[in-house]
Amino acid sequence: MQRFEAKVALLTGAASGVGRATALRLAAEGASVFGVDVDAEGLEETGRLVADAGGQMQGACFDLSQPELCDQAVSACVEAYGGLDVLGNIAGVSRFHIFTEITEAQWDFVMGVNLKGVAFMCRAAIPHLIERQGSIVNVASVAGVIGQAYTVAYCVSKGGIVQLTRALAMEYIHQGIRVNAVAPGGVDTPMNQKLEFPDGMDWKLVRPYSGRRGQAQAEEIAAAIAYLASDEARPVHGEILSIDGGVHAGG
Repeated sequence: MQRFEAKVALLTGAASGVGRATALRLAAEGASVFGVDVDAEGLEETGRLVADAGGQMQGACFDLSQPELCDQAVSACVEAYGGLDVLGNIAGVSRFHIFTEITEAQWDFVMGVNLKGVAFMCRAAIPHLIERQGSIVNVASVAGVIGQAYTVAYCVSKGGIVQLTRALAMEYIHQGIRVNAVAPGGVDTPMNQKLEFPDGMDWKLVRPYSGRRGQAQAEEIAAAIAYLASDEARPVHGEILSIDGGVHAGG
């Protein structure tokens, strides 16, 4: 199925995990992919994997916590392919902190990548998306819907993405673009495999994000992103799609 034939998709966080899986999925369905990440080596490997599978991908390294670089990333994509149909805001960081010990720099780092970068990528992309009646899919988290101890900054940043998604959906509801988000629970990715935890945590307070079904695979999240970005999801607008093994439902 070629749901993205002749369409251009800009994907952040494309060097690994869900970003890489989404690049492979959309390219396999016909999209011309433009990947963005701070990890040059990982981004190059994603491009190689896309090419080996017969797809098309270009990419560039940008620190998306800086708004001017968000503008440059979108401009580079449009210059490369002539337009933009899909923005997938997938880049993110996860950090555990004891709240009274978190530093301003640590707080700003999480907010800069997870929320500020997403907001300013949307700002830069929306004029181009309006031209082609395109779609935004943000990656929030179950942590943006429920609380979890020791991840206050992360929860706040992902909750911000939830509300950013809904607010943009309303602001642009009559201009032909769609704005949605996925809210995964635990996902088996390289980033999550390398998480570090502070001393003194009470593990009984840490709510499992994986529910009773275990962790999701990156490819499963990519499939949901592809659906929301596709024309099949034409009536879906302002939706936060939970993919969390039942955590949000009480599991």
